Amino acid sequence: MLSQPSLSKIQLDHLDRDALIYVRQSSLMQVRDNTASTMRQYDLVQRALSLGWTREHIHVIDQDQAHSGSSTIGRDGFQLLVAEVGLKHCGAIVSLEVSRLARSCSDWYHLLEICALTDTLVIDEDGIYDPGHYNDRLLLGFKGTMSEAELHWLRQRLLGGKLTKAEQGELRFRLPVGLVYDPTGKVVLDPDEEIQAAVRLVFALFEEYGSALAVVKHFTIHHLRFPDRLWKRTRDRGTGLGTIAVWARPLPAAQPFLRRSLRVWTNQNAQACPSRRGAADQGADAPGEARGLADCAAGCSSWLHHLGAVSTPSTDVG
Repeated sequence: MLSQPSLSKIQLDHLDRDALIYVRQSSLMQVRDNTASTMRQYDLVQRALSLGWTREHIHVIDQDQAHSGSSTIGRDGFQLLVAEVGLKHCGAIVSLEVSRLARSCSDWYHLLEICALTDTLVIDEDGIYDPGHYNDRLLLGFKGTMSEAELHWLRQRLLGGKLTKAEQGELRFRLPVGLVYDPTGKVVLDPDEEIQAAVRLVFALFEEYGSALAVVKHFTIHHLRFPDRLWKRTRDRGTGLGTIAVWARPLPAAQPFLRRSLRVWTNQNAQACPSRRGAADQGADAPGEARGLADCAAGCSSWLHHLGAVSTPSTDVG
């Protein structure tokens, strides 16, 4: 329960202005999966109603869904919030916690400074704060600092986990289309023969034409399909068939996309690709982009054959 001194901070002037409910999740995955958190944030409308604001004076700002609070870049909702506070249209900012508003001390203290100048309250689950009062401002400052530090700690933990897995040889990345991990964690060709055929055709056409755009045109003219991986939050391999028409873009855009795909494929096993092995023996890649593409195309068939020979699943996939 809120104490009486906290409730006394809300004056008629605050109630005559708007109460802005700020809703934010850091990523699309969180928006999709952490629905309970999203509901709790939208339920803050009821909190504002219970504190005395009328429905017409309560507005929800949720444009920043799937945006990190580490920066204001791309956060139009936060920019709108700061503008409304600066124009003294806002009587209170209501948020689930400080980290929803900002995970950067520079952004947080800037907002507190404007709130103090315009007599705007900050309300979270723990209480009601007046940035114009020293004690409240001090407490909000601590919360902002802890919010920024928490983001740093989370990153360090994730990085530490990755480094530990890498040291143990267990770090896994998303593989390009056509490759999958088997139950033992070994990289093998996708058992789907249609996917194998489509990927092999891309390499064969690229070796023949020497142009990513020509490969795209060939698939488009002949109405051929190319596999596209559908990522899911499960351990099951998620692949589907999409259209290569998504690659049908001007040459400057299409070439880098296919070039990266080819290099990922060949770099998975440099010793299995003669062209990459030769470059490694020289201590550097072959100079020039054109030569790099030629080397990549020349080694694709050998590398695919090698991978198919040593890493094909137990079932016969051709």
